[in-house]
Formats: sequence, structure tokens, C-alpha cells
Amino acid sequence: MRVIVTRPETDAQAWLDAIQKAGHEAVYLPLIEIGPAPDTQAVDLAWQQWPRWQAVMFVSAQAVRMFFAQRPHQVPIETKHSSQDSAYVLGEPVGPRYWATGPGTRQALIEAGVATNRIDAPSAESAQFDSEALWQVVAPSLKKQAPVLIVRGNEDTSESNAPTTTHVNPSPSNNQPVNPQGVGRDWLAQQIVEAGASVEFVVAYSRRPPRWSAQQLGIAKQAASDGSVWCFSSSQAVLYLQAQLPLLKWYQARCVATHARIAQTAHGVGFLKVVQTRPVLSDVLASLESLA
Repeated sequence: MRVIVTRPETDAQAWLDAIQKAGHEAVYLPLIEIGPAPDTQAVDLAWQQWPRWQAVMFVSAQAVRMFFAQRPHQVPIETKHSSQDSAYVLGEPVGPRYWATGPGTRQALIEAGVATNRIDAPSAESAQFDSEALWQVVAPSLKKQAPVLIVRGNEDTSESNAPTTTHVNPSPSNNQPVNPQGVGRDWLAQQIVEAGASVEFVVAYSRRPPRWSAQQLGIAKQAASDGSVWCFSSSQAVLYLQAQLPLLKWYQARCVATHARIAQTAHGVGFLKVVQTRPVLSDVLASLESLA
């Protein structure tokens, strides 16, 4: 069976290797290109204000990599209490908690040097990995009034007709807001604000549709009706696929979607055969077997 892997390049290789090892033909056809932050000064400001945040939430592994790539050397990932601070045990880590929605983001934080005991994320056995599952984990320990920073991406529309998205303005703060722009995770931001804390955002990278070659366009057109299975791990990727081939009908195509919202988006653009699974390779492989 031919399986179309659509993840960004930095996340795709593990999927390609596992799918090929399982005996399928794995074809790499990226649907999202990752670029630098549109405002690097905002990222610098977020690092400069590091002690302010009670927690820093990362929307994806990509957000972790791009954000930490701009970390100033003088800003520690975690700090220690001084010997003059008798209220704490000397050497106890302090600083923001690190929030991750799923195992991929959690692993990216570990690879960036974050200690596992500083990371809050849904358990590996969770039925889903998203903002809703994360909120169940972090809500009990949320501190009122203290700000939470959400690190995410933004759509680069400078060279394309990328779908538009909404954004949430940060809650009022006595400090200079890092960045009021961005997309996604609005539901989590609303929960944080309603619980009495504040939210600010920083855009650590940009996303845009892929610039396919004629050969890649041919593969995509063929995969709409030849029995290939598309692997979608982002609703935005599905929309970018539709934007690449706006006249193509997808009712004969099949796909695996790693979240209910992604599955809904795939149905919305015309996919009739959609299998929903968790974004864990073993689960994805099992879903592919069900389609073989």
C-alpha cells in the first residue's frame, strides 16, 4: 500500500522509516513548509522576560525547536534558588513549567534540555493529545494572575492564498505584551483567562503551503484516486492540500487523521474514507493495517 506522509521535514523521517519497515511504500509529500518567526524581536522579548512566566505552553514540537533555536546563551532553561532564600531548598529548580499537548512536543522539550519533571503533558495512555487533555493536567496547579506564555506558529500569506485564521488578544498585563498575534489554541487561552491567570502569545515560526514540483503535483493528483492513504497530522495541512489542487475531488481518497478535528477537516474537503487515530506511530501503523 502506498502511504503519503505529509508532516514537515523535521518530523517526517521517523514516520517514513516506520511505514517502510511495516511493509508499505512510504512517499514523502510535505504539505507545510516551516519558516522563521515573522518577528524575531518578539521571541527575544519572550526570552528576556523568562522569569515572568508561570508556564510556557508549546503547541507543537516545531514550536519547541524554533523557539529554543533563538534562546540567548545567558538565559538558563531553569534557575536555582540562592542560598539567601531560606524559604526554599538550595538547588531546587525554579522558573516556568513547560506545557506540551502530546508525546512529540514533550520529546522535543527533552531534546532541548528541559528536565522531565518540569514538563506537564497528558499521559502516554491518554485517548487524545490536545489542549483539552492538557488542561485537565495543568488546571489544578494554575496560579491566578501570573502569566502563561503560548508559543505557536503563524500563517505566512506573503506568497500564497493561505486560509485565514483567527487570533486571541492577550489578557491585560502591566508588562509589555510579547505579541498579540498568532493562531490556534484559543480554547486553552480562554480557559486560562477564565481561571484567573493571564495569557500572552509569541509566534516562533511561520507556516506556508508547500512549493511542489511538477512531479509532486502528479503524485498528489494520482493519490486522490489510486488507493493511496494520506497521513494527516494537521488540519492546516489538509486545507493546504485543498488549496494546492482546488479543482480536484477527494471522495475516492483515503486518509488517516491523528485527531478528531483533523478528521472533520478531511471530511470537509471531500474525503469519505477517514480513519481517526492517536498521533503515536504504533497507533498510526495499526490504522494503516486496517486499511490494507
